[in-house]
Amino acid sequence: MKTSRIATGSLVGLSLLAVPTFVVVLMGAVWTLTEAPVHAQAAASQESSPHVISDQDLDLLRKDLRSKRKQLIAANLTLTDVEATKFWPVYDKYVTELIEINDKKFGLIQEYADNYGKLTDEQSLSFIRKWLDADIATAQLRQKYVPLVSQVLVGRKAATFFQLDRRIAMMLELQVSSQMPLVQQQQK
Repeated sequence: MKTSRIATGSLVGLSLLAVPTFVVVLMGAVWTLTEAPVHAQAAASQESSPHVISDQDLDLLRKDLRSKRKQLIAANLTLTDVEATKFWPVYDKYVTELIEINDKKFGLIQEYADNYGKLTDEQSLSFIRKWLDADIATAQLRQKYVPLVSQVLVGRKAATFFQLDRRIAMMLELQVSSQMPLVQQQQK
């Protein structure tokens, strides 16, 4: 039985055991981007971007995250050539829909960073409701794709894919969330 994997470049042989280190390094970039407003308030007025995290930096980071996510799944989900031929197009459709949800979530992060320090109680509650709505949308998307993935992979492999997807998403979520200052820490 031949196995198929996506080229993983420097991540060859990377397993989910190595993911915490990888995520810490990768999310260090996110932290650096989100910490920029604290350390560069004077420089912000000189930049053309209206955001404290430039849209270009955020887009590059998100593309890199998507690439690394696919590489991690490929490295940890053993597929035959036939399974890979059927699975990856379904995965790509899933990711396309996930991007729409994550666009909203990253927009929320951008808005939060832009307004941190001046959020009202109402704005704070609106932020968390939208954040939770994005979490619900992600869970609903996974539910939608369980039967689609199980049409191209046997049950154990389909379940393994969703386990991997959730693990990666939770690690990224933890890293992003842990770098966002709590709302109550704003100066009044």
